[in-house]
Formats: sequence, structure tokens, C-alpha cells
Amino acid sequence: MCSSDASLDITKCILMCLVHDLAEAQVGDIAPRGGIPKEEKQRLEAEAMQNFVHVMLQSSPAALRIEALWKEYEEGQTAEARFVKGKTENQTNPSDNRSYEIHLYWLEDLDRFEMASQTLEYERRYEDKQLDAFFESSIPKLNHPEVQQWGADLMQERETMLEDRRNANNTAGPSTNAPCQERIVRAEVHVGRI
Repeated sequence: MCSSDASLDITKCILMCLVHDLAEAQVGDIAPRGGIPKEEKQRLEAEAMQNFVHVMLQSSPAALRIEALWKEYEEGQTAEARFVKGKTENQTNPSDNRSYEIHLYWLEDLDRFEMASQTLEYERRYEDKQLDAFFESSIPKLNHPEVQQWGADLMQERETMLEDRRNANNTAGPSTNAPCQERIVRAEVHVGRI
């Protein structure tokens, strides 16, 4: 987890990350642009959690612990819930000693980084693909400084890979392209295009 705050219960944060998705597993991940009002989203998720905890898991002690963690996450009142859900904190700029607000959305950052990381793996596997839109919709939106650095490192890794490919294509003769073409054809068959 991206925190140097020793006062946080990291185990609880991890459990909260897992539990917060349980209701979404039933109702889906409802995005704001989906047109469903926030109140309706909250009602659907609460209903799903009620079903999960009290019907499926029959109000067992573990189920009640899950419910408590989910409620804590939803209410966002504890340090762990704010850390997992996202928070606003005041920071001081060391260069001019001015205070400013920074919005840190840990889960969103980790989701975005995971998407970019997976996209790089697809580009490695399918050499004829460049999936710029996935990087453009994720890396620039990272907020947490540590995750931003991961994003910068990932983009450097990608640039190195693309540069190596360009160099290989510029120096390779006709016979070297055959294995590349064979991999592309196999990839196209794999994804159902041929």
C-alpha cells in the first residue's frame, strides 16, 4: 500500500479494499457517467451487501465483520477508510512554505496504474499494437506521488521497448521479419481476427 503513515492498520486497509467491491460484484461497477443517481447507487449496493451478509452468509461472525468493514468504508470516517476511499489533505510546498490541498485517491490511482501496466503487457505480447489511448487515459490522471513515479517508470519502460522495436525494424533484413510476422499471425488468430 502507498503509505508511509505507520499509524494506519494496513491489514484493515487491505480488507477494506477487498470488501468494498463485494456489493459491486452483484450490482456492477456503477460509474458517475452511467446516469444512475448517487442515492440509487448507494441503495443498490446496500441491498446487495444486505443479501450477501445476511442471506448468503447467514449473518455469520465473518459476514458481520465484512458488513462492518463495508459500512466503515462507505462512511469514510476512520483514517483507514479515508486512506482507502480517498481523501483530501493539506500539504506544505517546501519551496515557498505555502499550504495547498492535495486530493489523494488511492484506489483510483492503483486501478489506473494496473490498467496501464496490463496495457504494456498487451503491447509486449502483440507487437503490432500500440495502445496509446489506454496510457493517455490513465497515467496523466495519477494523483499520489508514489504512484505517479511508478507511472513515470512504466512509461520509460514502454518507451525503451518501443525504441528497441524501432531499432530492430531499422536494422533487420527481410529474413528477420518472418518470425515477427508469424507471431503477429498467431496473435491475430488468438484474438479471433483470423
